[in-house]
Amino acid sequence: MFGVLLRHFRELAGLSQEGLGKRIGFSKSQVAMVERGQRPPKGDFVLKADDACCARGALIVAAAKLTFSSVASWFEPFAEEEAKALVRYEYECHVVPGLLQTEAHARAVFNQACPPLDDEEIERLIVGRLARQALLTRKPPADISFVLELSALTRPIGGRDVHKAQLQHILEVSRLRHVHIQVMPPRRETHSGLSGSFVLLETDNWRRLAYLEVQGRTHLVTEQSDVGELFAKYGMLRTQALGLEESRALIERIVEGL
Repeated sequence: MFGVLLRHFRELAGLSQEGLGKRIGFSKSQVAMVERGQRPPKGDFVLKADDACCARGALIVAAAKLTFSSVASWFEPFAEEEAKALVRYEYECHVVPGLLQTEAHARAVFNQACPPLDDEEIERLIVGRLARQALLTRKPPADISFVLELSALTRPIGGRDVHKAQLQHILEVSRLRHVHIQVMPPRRETHSGLSGSFVLLETDNWRRLAYLEVQGRTHLVTEQSDVGELFAKYGMLRTQALGLEESRALIERIVEGL
């Protein structure tokens, strides 16, 4: 709504996004992202924009009510359910899951985003990713499980030191009694997850949800028959993966080799 108001007063003042940006010392893209609700107004943006657009304090009053999420807007509905979930299961075939990432690893991931993200956006997303990890130590604890392909654990994202610290962090998390981390044997010819990664939730009111993401396209699955199939598939994946102790031993061997 703040973005809509900003655009309204900007257009009443006869200013383009570029024109407003020049008047208040911000770029056209920054003005555009504030109007789309993709970025919070920083510094003296609101004060200068209110004056430049002759909004007579309306933007200042509206900005006082602003709240901002530190996760991507398309992820917010799932993140809200995730924070209070009773159960969270994830199968990942390409990267270390966000809930297990160290800050350095997450930074390396966001730094290679295409199209590129600016520094402020990267910092915001890192804060959001780390904040979500409170689920790992929340009380009462959730039932948390990961099934990971070996390739997600061997790709040295961020370089050797970042990679080694990331694997050591995964080993630490794996020692939590309510967190179960399994690795899919690399020599297994086939398994139930070949169609891609997914995340499963059971919410605090016992509703089941699934989250799918590929190449920046996301889908929240709420149809219970479809979600039920994914829960069944995850159950198969757990039986096909290495056991907890075997998985931990495999990760330890990878760390020793770095």
